[in-house]
Amino acid sequence: MSISRRQFVQSTSAGALLASLGQQVMAQAQIENFKIVTGFAAGGTSDTTCRRVAARLTGSYAKAAVVENKTGAGGQIAIQFVKSQPADGATMLQTPTSMLTIYPHIYKKLSYDPATDLSPVSIACVFDFGFAVGPAVPESVKNLNDFMAWAKANPTLANFGSPAAGSTPHFVGALLGRHAGVEIKHVAYRGTQPAMLDLLGGQIAAVSGPIGDITQHLPTGKVRILATSGAKRNRFAPDVPTYAEQGLKDMVHSEWFAFFLPAKAAPDVVARLNAAVKAALASKDVVDGLATFGLEALSSTPAELSELIRKDTAKWAPIVKTIGFTAEA
Repeated sequence: MSISRRQFVQSTSAGALLASLGQQVMAQAQIENFKIVTGFAAGGTSDTTCRRVAARLTGSYAKAAVVENKTGAGGQIAIQFVKSQPADGATMLQTPTSMLTIYPHIYKKLSYDPATDLSPVSIACVFDFGFAVGPAVPESVKNLNDFMAWAKANPTLANFGSPAAGSTPHFVGALLGRHAGVEIKHVAYRGTQPAMLDLLGGQIAAVSGPIGDITQHLPTGKVRILATSGAKRNRFAPDVPTYAEQGLKDMVHSEWFAFFLPAKAAPDVVARLNAAVKAALASKDVVDGLATFGLEALSSTPAELSELIRKDTAKWAPIVKTIGFTAEA
């Protein structure tokens, strides 16, 4: 994560300012029909973030705010759709970082340019990834070393699912295999939840995905989290050691979701929506609701989001080159 989480922590005075901004937004003419578009399936962390924010924007920023799930192509279809919409503040994209900072390195031709086809609005939240195993892996596998030993002994069964090919969790799993000197076959899904369903059913051995998409399935007793990807233990899975704790010192990766308007949105349109989103993300119900899915609600200025994209794009360039993964659009 290129921007410190502390930079986004809201002070009491900032909270009062956001409340004032929220009142100003309500005083302006509301958008009739507003939609937040996500490229991932219902029930997952991306979808949940959209729905929590949409609920707060209904009645303040817009008369009605809904979520549309336009899945496919690893989140690209949603971006393609939003970039073609009028930049009038009525359609907003929510996307993970991977589609903007990793995809430019793995696709020879993308149908969008993150720098010119979207107008940054605000970060939405940050989170870590978890690596989990299910019924297809023996209960004797308790940590990453156990899993890699099992993978070497069972190469035909050694696989993992992720929410999309070329996504951050895909590369986290791929880097794990490289560190251990064993190939773990990657299986791409349209979101983490479909992957988790196959994990629970024993169709795949493991899943690399947002921690919140995994922890919600722990009550089944069929899922074991072997590692988390943050610099320190994740507060939503405090008993699980990090990759770094298990000897993989350079395996420290967090991710963010963020909101965007179509390109060339007028500054006043961006500013109004930024204020509304900030107010939503500062509300207790949104903060608490996202926390139940392992997400930490955060906001930013459009300029801060733009700079974060630039830095993370540069960060992933050498990692992608090391892995050697390419994709076809």
